[in-house]
Order: sequence, then C-alpha cells, then structure tokens
Amino acid sequence: MDIPFRPEQLARRTFLGQASLGLGSMALASLLEPSVWGASAPASVKKGKQPYRGAVNPLHFAPKAKRVIFLCMAGGPSHLELFDEKPKLAEMHGEPVPESFTKGQPIAQLQGQKLVCFGPQSTFSKFGQSQQSICNFLPHIGSIADDICIVRSMQTEQINHDPAHTFMNTGTAISGRPSMGSWINYGLGSECADLPGFVVLTSRAGTRSPQPISSRQWSSGFLPGKFQGVQFYSTGDPVHYVSNPPGVDSDEQNDVISSVNSLNRMRDAVEHNPDIATRIAQYELAYRMQMSVPELVNIGGESQAVMDMYGCKGADGTFAYNCLLARRLAERGVRFIHLYHRDWDFHDNIRLHIPELCESADQASAALITDLKQRGMLDETLVIWGGEFGRTPMAQGDVSKPKAGRDHHIRGFTMWMAGGGIKPGTSYGATDELGYYAVDNPVHVHDLHATMLYLMGIDHERLTYRYQGRDFRLTDVAGKVVKGILA
Repeated sequence: MDIPFRPEQLARRTFLGQASLGLGSMALASLLEPSVWGASAPASVKKGKQPYRGAVNPLHFAPKAKRVIFLCMAGGPSHLELFDEKPKLAEMHGEPVPESFTKGQPIAQLQGQKLVCFGPQSTFSKFGQSQQSICNFLPHIGSIADDICIVRSMQTEQINHDPAHTFMNTGTAISGRPSMGSWINYGLGSECADLPGFVVLTSRAGTRSPQPISSRQWSSGFLPGKFQGVQFYSTGDPVHYVSNPPGVDSDEQNDVISSVNSLNRMRDAVEHNPDIATRIAQYELAYRMQMSVPELVNIGGESQAVMDMYGCKGADGTFAYNCLLARRLAERGVRFIHLYHRDWDFHDNIRLHIPELCESADQASAALITDLKQRGMLDETLVIWGGEFGRTPMAQGDVSKPKAGRDHHIRGFTMWMAGGGIKPGTSYGATDELGYYAVDNPVHVHDLHATMLYLMGIDHERLTYRYQGRDFRLTDVAGKVVKGILA
C-alpha cells in the first residue's frame, strides 16, 4: 500500500541533503561565471536586486579619482628631517625653545622637561623643475618631485599613537567609528566582484620595535560589516583560510557555503537583519577570493624591470612588495588600499634610524607613482603619503649625544599627495621658522578627508549614516575642501 508523501514530514537532514544539490549547482555556476545570471553578484541577483552601487548615486561631483592608496608611515615621520627644511632651527641647535612656542601646548613625553632646540639631522636639496625641498635621504621621492604636492601645514588633534591613528582613519578619537576606507566603499560601492573593496597591508623596516596597529583601525564601525577593511598578509597565505585544507576541493567547499547561505536566507526572510545579508555576501566573496587572491599575489608575471624599479625581491613582506601589490589591487578595481609601514617612532637615535627608515620606503614609494603613471592609472588614483603626526622641534634626550630623538607633534607636520586631481609639482602651506606651528594655509585632518571625498566625487557634508539618532559623517562637524592643492 502506497503511503502519501507529506512535505511537512520531511526530515531536516533529508531536506538539506537533497536541496543542497540543486542550490549548490546553481550557486557554483553563478560564482564561477557570474554572466550566467547576467550580473556580477550572485547574492544580489538571487534577491532580484542589482549589485550595490554605493549610497552616493549619482555622484555629487564629477570624480577626479576612482580609488585611494594611502601609504601610512606609522609612528610619526619627522617632517623636520624629511620635507620641512628649517635653517633657523639648525641655527638655534642646543638653545632653549622660546616659551612663546610651547606655553600651554600639549606635549607627549617632554612634559615638565627642559625644552631645547634640536637642529635637523639631515640635509636638503631642491628636486625637479619645481625645485621642491626634500631630504637627501629620499632621492627617489625627490625624482618624482614634479608629480607630487607636498602639504607642509598638516594639523591633527591626538598626540599619542593609537588615538592619532584612530583620528586619521575615522575623523574622531572615539573608537568604534567607521574608517575612511569603509566610508568610501559605503559611498561608492566596489568596482571589484572577487576582491574586497578595502584592503590593508602592513610591513616594517625591521630594525626597531614598532607599536602594533590594531585591526579596529580599518573597522566599518556602525556601517554594515561588508564595508570593513580586510587585512592581506605579505607572507604565507595572504588571507586566513584562503586555501582549502587537505581533502577538501572547491565543489565540497561550495556545497558548505551554499547550504549555510540557504539557511541564512531562510532566516533573513523572517528577520530582515542586515547582518545576515552581510554574512551571505561575505561567504560568497570569500569563495570567489579562493580563486582571485592566489592570482593576485602571484607576481611571477611581473617583468624584472618592474621588480627592480620597486626594489622588490619577491613575496617577502617588505614595503616594496606591498607597494607592488597595491598597484595590482588598484588594477583589479579595489577602491581603498591602505599600507602601514611601521617603525617611524623617533624618541631616540634619530640620527641612526632616519637613513635606514628612508631607505626602506623611498624607492618603493616613488616606484608606485612612476608605475601608475606609466600605466595611465595615476590620473585616476589618489596616492597619500604620511603618518599620524610629526615630531617636535625640541630634543628628547641630550642634543650633544647621538641618542637624541624627537617627541610626538600635532601642531604642524607634512604629508604629500599625488594623482587623482592633485596639482603636481607644488608645495602648499608652511610651518613657522622652527617647524612648530602650521602658520600658512593650515590643513586639518578633517580638511584632508573632505578633499579626498571631493576628489572621489562626494560632498563630505552629504555622505552621512544615521546611527543612534544622529547623522554621522567622516568629517564630523568640520572639514573644508583644500582647493589650493587641486589641479
């Protein structure tokens, strides 16, 4: 006697075993060949939606840049040794710093100590047709002087490393806010279907003990998690678990992802929770990355001339290798690429360490600009170079001894920018005769963020996200576009 089939009596294990075959085949086809579905994002297509194109659509302005590469010299590079030549400071070496400069000002580790002028521990030359003044320890950056704009009047608000990085990345010292890379990906969406829109790489010079860079520096904060930065590692697997364990092939991996995402979609249909939608999208992206990431980091196809230009000897985790990866990521449509090169903290031994730190970053920084320019990509790529703050004109330690260094400094420091709508071969702003205050055209971190967004086609006052009853933005309640550095 036949027993009638009743769907409600189907065991959960049987349902998953049978349903995953059909769903898995469909998902695998869409992941391997998105054109099967007529779109590039399978999850979006299955929901009947278009891929995410950004919150700012259409753009507020005609964009000058499509992407950002931020080269962060973490630790606080000394503007006084690198880009801001101060003959008067050299003349006053060993003399007391006039109280008019320092009275009532925030000081990190020199509080309550005798403040003595510390002359520059490097020499400068004029580079390029623009005759920009650059340290002789940076000859390669000097060679691209006509391609960069040196901003010598930067200011920030946080005087210690971690909060200063937080302020540079998020526009506030309060932890838990979205980073600038997350804001840009939220505003514009990603141009890349098989890599994250926001990628982070770290390196170090290797001679000092650098402060750690916390992963919350590239957090999406209260923005959806899909906008968070993803750290790529420079040695071994570039992303944790990008390779399957022994005995697991791509078909089996896809079966797991498809089954988990099917359950997530069922739950999302009930709860409509954006975290579930993010999880679904990230599972699918992770699967695509298993194919795209190995190709990305395989630099065997790069010519020897390119490798030599960067000073790259292979996948060795150096800043040179990361700069080469940054160009490859840019080629593939990654929207925001953040490189942290650590060790630039000069509380002591600045005479010893400035040359070696410059050597570790100089050639690759210049090579990235040259390489992008040769490939026709510099005009649409905004490159920013600098740290979280500068260093003090006064010494930390005895200026008569080689171990003297400089403390943290926030009232005036230097960054440079290139490409993506920036006026090349120019200097902007200035500090006073000791390099203490930004006195000519000061540029606050909020202004840097406003200008960066403007070059990407976004009005910084209109890129907002409502959270806990308030409309937040990257520039908080401040910021202005620095028109003087625009081409």
